[in-house]
Amino acid sequence: MAERLLLHYDFRLEADGVLKSWAIPKQPSLNPAIKRLAVQVEDHPLEYANFSGEIPAGQYGAGLVHIWDKGTYENVLARKPHPQTIAEGINAGHLEVQLHGRKLKGNFALIRMSKRGQKASWLLIKMQDAEARPDPVAEGLRGAPSTCQCPR
Repeated sequence: MAERLLLHYDFRLEADGVLKSWAIPKQPSLNPAIKRLAVQVEDHPLEYANFSGEIPAGQYGAGLVHIWDKGTYENVLARKPHPQTIAEGINAGHLEVQLHGRKLKGNFALIRMSKRGQKASWLLIKMQDAEARPDPVAEGLRGAPSTCQCPR
């Protein structure tokens, strides 16, 4: 039986001593019109933040892992009239963060839609700001396939 690789992007935010984590099946976009499914997965240890390499078959997350983007973030909800921590935002089903990555920049929202079994489905949405860009793929201009997708 052939093993099926599930390519996805891991979206992780450091909070409360762990990496709060979502699996995103398609590359995140800088276009506010493009909404990406983000499936919440279990928290990861902080050591995962710099891991790039191969996870052996039979272990959780088995496969080749590449770091596609890395940077820092600010919790935008902490500056609102009713401040919230990342944990409070996750519990409420609404996060807003400002990303300072090499590729992903500006404000993004994570909005919880529903729970399927044990995993919650969210949407990752680029908010309208100075970093918002049209998405060439959405406009029909396909580039070379990305090698930065991370198998689960």
